[in-house]
Amino acid sequence: MAGRGSSPDFVEALARGLDVLTCFDARRPRMSLTDIATAAGLARPTARRLLLTLEELGYVRGADGDFALTPKVMRLGVAYASSLGLWDVARPHLADLVAATHESSSMAQLDGSDIVYVARVAVPKIIALRVDIGTRFPALRTSQGKVLLAALEPGRLEEVLAEPSRSGLPPFVPNDPDDMAKELMTVRARGWALADEELAPGVRSVAVPVRDGNGTVQAAMNVTVHAAETSMETLLDRHLPRLLRAASDISGDWALWQQRPHAEYGPDGELRPAAGGR
Repeated sequence: MAGRGSSPDFVEALARGLDVLTCFDARRPRMSLTDIATAAGLARPTARRLLLTLEELGYVRGADGDFALTPKVMRLGVAYASSLGLWDVARPHLADLVAATHESSSMAQLDGSDIVYVARVAVPKIIALRVDIGTRFPALRTSQGKVLLAALEPGRLEEVLAEPSRSGLPPFVPNDPDDMAKELMTVRARGWALADEELAPGVRSVAVPVRDGNGTVQAAMNVTVHAAETSMETLLDRHLPRLLRAASDISGDWALWQQRPHAEYGPDGELRPAAGGR
């Protein structure tokens, strides 16, 4: 993983430290020094120094020869979500949508050729996939991914799909690139996308875009159902209209949130930057 920076300002040590953090996942919550060095493509002494630094900073902890992430790592993702303000805006609408549909709903953003879940309100149903904040899936296999890919310019789409997935799932290659292009064109035109057991057996979902104040698609949100319990007709006729309304409300509220003033007066009368203001 190391040695790939091309800019003269690229900090290789920082990149290596991030490589170490991203080695951990649900399948590998605890790893030995040797395993981490191998996964990150680092020499063992280098991996050791990075781990000890991250341990001193509180991002990893070592015990019995293994290392694991600490909850402090969550601050990195929370800082990103907080900087957008999107989760605070979306949370009540997601909760209302789930209360109306009795199905799980999530929001995701594009990261390379994957989607990454940034918000989720779930219902206690048995489904073939475990989804948490930060979970990654290949975008082309998901309804949210199709929405986000459809919003890209053609040249940018090719660049994104050329990036290897970091989801840990087998590489996904469309059966027919022309069919894929036609599907994304249809998604862009109608404003929603379907994924019918494309990611896992029994998992069916519909997704729509969430836009910022400039009308740019910044995220996608979905309703996910179990294919054996919910027909396609129910998904499209009952859940999709509610999903479209929720996404529209979130987009509208987010646009208002982005228009907050640059500064505000605090309780002491002092002028200070507004929380989340632009």
